[in-house]
Amino acid sequence: QSHLAESGGGLVQAGGSLRLSCVASGFTFDYYAIGWFRQAPGKEREGVSCIDSSGGGAYYADSVKGRFTIYRDNTKMTVYLQMNSLKPEDTAVYYCAVRGGDTCHGYEYDYWGQGTQVTVSS
Repeated sequence: QSHLAESGGGLVQAGGSLRLSCVASGFTFDYYAIGWFRQAPGKEREGVSCIDSSGGGAYYADSVKGRFTIYRDNTKMTVYLQMNSLKPEDTAVYYCAVRGGDTCHGYEYDYWGQGTQVTVSS
C-alpha cells in the first residue's frame, strides 16, 4: 500500500530555513512525480512545488520561487523541500503527494501524506 510520511517541520524565525522530507513506501517511487502543497488555517490548499520522476524538472509557485528548492533522492525514496528566507506567510501544514504519472502535468495526485506543521514567527 502506498504511503508518504512528511517530517522536518517546526518553529523558525523569519529569515530562517527548514528542510522538509517526504519518505515514500509501497510503490515504485522513481516512476512518479511528487508534489508539495500547503494549507494555512482558513485558506485553501496551495500547490507549492512539484518534481518529476527523474528529478530533471521542477516547478514552483510564484510565492516561493527563488526561496524554496525541491529535489529527490530516488535511492532513498525521498523528496525534499529546502525552504530558505522563510516568511510568516509561509506558516502552514505542508503535505507531499504522489502524482499518477512521471511528470508534473497531466496527472492527478493519488496519495497524500499526513502533513507537517511549519510555523514562521515574525
